[in-house]
Amino acid sequence: MKTSTLLFALTTLLVAGGTRAAAPQESDYYSIETLPTENTPMEVSGMMLRSDGRMMVATRLGDIFIVEGAYGDPSQVRFQRWASGLAQPLGLLEHEGWIYCAQRGELTRLKDVDGDGQCDVFETVCDDWQISGNYHEYNFGPRLDRDGYLWVTLNKPFGEGPYGRADWRGWAVRVDPKTGTMYPMCAGLRSPAGIETSPWGDMFYTDNQGEWCNASKLSVLEFGDYHGHPWGLASQQKAGAPFDGMPQPISGTWMKDMHQQIPQFKMPAVWFPYEKMGNSPSGMKWDITEGRFGPFADQLFVGDQHHSWIMRVCLEKVEGHWQGACFKFMENFQSGIIRLAFGKDSSLFVGMSNAGWGSRGNSPWGLQRVRWTGKTAFEIERMSARPDGFELTFTQPADAAAAANPLNYKMESYTYRLESRYGGPEDDKKNIRITSATVLEGGKRVRLTIDPIRAGYVHELHLSNIPAADGTGLLHSVGYYSLINIPKNVAL
Repeated sequence: MKTSTLLFALTTLLVAGGTRAAAPQESDYYSIETLPTENTPMEVSGMMLRSDGRMMVATRLGDIFIVEGAYGDPSQVRFQRWASGLAQPLGLLEHEGWIYCAQRGELTRLKDVDGDGQCDVFETVCDDWQISGNYHEYNFGPRLDRDGYLWVTLNKPFGEGPYGRADWRGWAVRVDPKTGTMYPMCAGLRSPAGIETSPWGDMFYTDNQGEWCNASKLSVLEFGDYHGHPWGLASQQKAGAPFDGMPQPISGTWMKDMHQQIPQFKMPAVWFPYEKMGNSPSGMKWDITEGRFGPFADQLFVGDQHHSWIMRVCLEKVEGHWQGACFKFMENFQSGIIRLAFGKDSSLFVGMSNAGWGSRGNSPWGLQRVRWTGKTAFEIERMSARPDGFELTFTQPADAAAAANPLNYKMESYTYRLESRYGGPEDDKKNIRITSATVLEGGKRVRLTIDPIRAGYVHELHLSNIPAADGTGLLHSVGYYSLINIPKNVAL
């Protein structure tokens, strides 16, 4: 047998009662189409689906375009400039006939009054936050909450710099769109590159690993929260209660214990383990396509700028706290992913830029479109916490004999400290024993009991030798569950 043939055989044979499984590829289930941007510096920094069904994109260089022909032949796509002259618009939102965007120095609203396809009116909604001149003072958003306010996350500067510290850097704020009044909401953010309103109305954001942020994360934003970075604490006296009593964090404290030192400290919903799940999480979108984009309805897709890939997150509320698992979804995009947006046809548009940061996708910018082929991959659709372990739900039934074998699962857990250094390791690691694997619903679900189960720890799960009942192999076989709270009682 030739070496290449032997290698192919080894990669496609899964040892599960001699069951032979095909080696699945992401492209079997989702296709990537590239829109032509060679002649337009499409460093996408904001993106949204307009109410008229057209896709709108903003660029880091200050332009806003309408993407004409976005749903047809990519070669026929045209970019119609709708506005220009903005300063790093890092988000777009349509609200009551206006287009809102967070610029470097203000929250702005724009409108095409005469209907000629170009913006005529630029109005400042709020400019109450400050900038020092540091290049790293990005502002992300806005997003609309259930009360009709607009949320913006304010990036902290990089290093001390020559200009001094500006107020409100590292905060999440919300703005009354009618009066322009700004209200400080949360402190302790580092590089909050993504902000999104959940389908049920909660506000979530992504943060990038760095100093005082040992692992990238997805977190909920609620009034009074503190997320760990001390940079913006100088503004707490201006913010008033409940922020004015927050002490400086002590470097080296376990994050799971931080609430004992600072009661306002908010644990994340999901940690994205460094390198394994990207380096720089960015924009995100919930799948509200009701199954038209595949089997992950109501889950969250999160882009990563450095790894040029998309992650998938399933969430659940446990003992009052949102938490859940993350999985790899798709890789090999052409540049660093900044923004995601679903189109009117339920395809997913992916806006990208390197902007000097570098990424695995080596193009300087890009705009691509992901379509579901209609085939369903064999995946871990959901990973849910149980008092004594986890329950896995698959997108299709697993081979029952293989799924019932505890030796086909491997798990370890680890957590993180809150430290002043740049990033930090997976700490206090422990191998976890899978004590049983109970197959339910003919292989559609598997209940795992483990020892030990640890609150405040990532539980990293690897599956091997578990094909679908029809022999198809798992497309992605690793999940990372951030177990902040252990549920007290969940029925089988």
